[in-house]
Amino acid sequence: MAETARPSASHFLVLIAAILLGFWSQLGALPLFDLDEGAFSEATVEMIHSGDYLSPTLNGEPRYDKPILIYWLQAASVKEFGVDEFAFRLPSAICATLWLLTVYGFTLIFTRDARAALLAGVSLGLSIMASLIGHAAIADALLNVLLAATMFGIYSYSQTPTLGRVLRIYLWMGLGFLAKGPIAVALPFAASLLFFVSQKNFTNWLKAAFNPLGWLLFAAALAPWIVPLWQQDHGTFLGHFLRDHNLNRYENTLQGHGGKPWFYLLWLPLIVAPFTALLPAAFARARKADPLDSFLLIWFLLVFVLFSFSATQLPHYLLYGCTPLFILFGRSWPRMPSRFWALLPALLLIALLGALPWILPQIPLPDTRPFEAGIVNLAIASFDRSYLILAGSALLATLVLLSAKYIDAYRALIGSAFAVAALIWFGVVPVAARAQQNPVRDAAARARELKLPVVSYKTFLPSFSVYRGEITPNRAPEPGELVFIRIDRIPDLEKEIGSGVMVPEFKRGGVELLMRPPTATPAE
Repeated sequence: MAETARPSASHFLVLIAAILLGFWSQLGALPLFDLDEGAFSEATVEMIHSGDYLSPTLNGEPRYDKPILIYWLQAASVKEFGVDEFAFRLPSAICATLWLLTVYGFTLIFTRDARAALLAGVSLGLSIMASLIGHAAIADALLNVLLAATMFGIYSYSQTPTLGRVLRIYLWMGLGFLAKGPIAVALPFAASLLFFVSQKNFTNWLKAAFNPLGWLLFAAALAPWIVPLWQQDHGTFLGHFLRDHNLNRYENTLQGHGGKPWFYLLWLPLIVAPFTALLPAAFARARKADPLDSFLLIWFLLVFVLFSFSATQLPHYLLYGCTPLFILFGRSWPRMPSRFWALLPALLLIALLGALPWILPQIPLPDTRPFEAGIVNLAIASFDRSYLILAGSALLATLVLLSAKYIDAYRALIGSAFAVAALIWFGVVPVAARAQQNPVRDAAARARELKLPVVSYKTFLPSFSVYRGEITPNRAPEPGELVFIRIDRIPDLEKEIGSGVMVPEFKRGGVELLMRPPTATPAE
């Protein structure tokens, strides 16, 4: 097939559909997921209520995890649209849309291949992890679009060195630092050094890396937050953020998210699914001497190696290096595998998801995991006929794409990706929401009805505070107070205040809402 420089109208329709399904579907229809969505959303609400737009808090305690930019964007959205899921997620959906369009535009400009650009954009929009991030009320979609803009600016500068390109790179890095911190600077700095050295262009790298106007613009981007924040706390927030949530996160396992050097090797096929079959062709192409391919490969490998040896590992960290993979997917379309191999990941994924109503009951959960058992049991009860119809339709559509001789592997893969995404966003995620998050939201509604003081006990599900509309302290309840609690924490609470003194007010899935009667006294 010959390369096509100009996109057709159908290309734009497919791209728009990928954006709508991948980032905007169900945006306000699903409850906030804990932990991260609940934490970001509650911190945003507390910021609005307190009027402190410099130092976020979570349930009244300082939250040093992330810089300020995502909170500002969420606060602006909440003020415009109100306190609801759509408002919290809107900034991420917009950023993810810009991320996809940036990838599409960059690929189209530098490859002059509309098919490559379309596949790059669609694989970003409909791959599992990027789609999840694009929906989530967290900072990662924001960081990824800023990282993409920074790295694309670096490659553009390598081809045509101008001061304007250098300044834009520093502006994107500054905003990226406000979004997530040092990774927005360290990754572009290291990747650009490796690339420029490999291209024997070290002089131009030095000119850009130590450009005083660039660093001045970088500082100017940070100044609206850093300067008043420093005046407010004299470096306390920045110290905790840089030390505890960056350096220590890399050197030490935080929140149980530890892994092994092979962690991302196992996760990569799922992160980019259902486009997994394109990985061999993408890596084969990247071994060529083409400057763009070399740049993309260096970018991906740097992220892969960096986080493979991090003590704290989460699957979505690898997304920082998946933008180049999506472009390599697009560029490798002429070497796409046969339709069977191209669609095999989608078929397996649809079959697995469709079989969940029968698989979940077979998962053995020990008595020591009642919280997880409560969620799984509620999920099993949440599968209905519509789920099976959706899964069957996705499977049938993919089988038709596999067997239709008039559809080439390129179009068939894109079609199967839409089938997978529809099953995930209208089948799997709603079931997960009903099992994990609806009980939290309903417990908050019950707490509002009772109009009593509420605490949580050894339970970090911050969306409860969002839905209750008030800060929820984390401690044992006093007489006359309600306590929101995971069911696996109840034995600890009974040891602390005595057994048999709590009155159940709500129980579903893995959580309960209990009341400590006013006459209850601590056990002796």
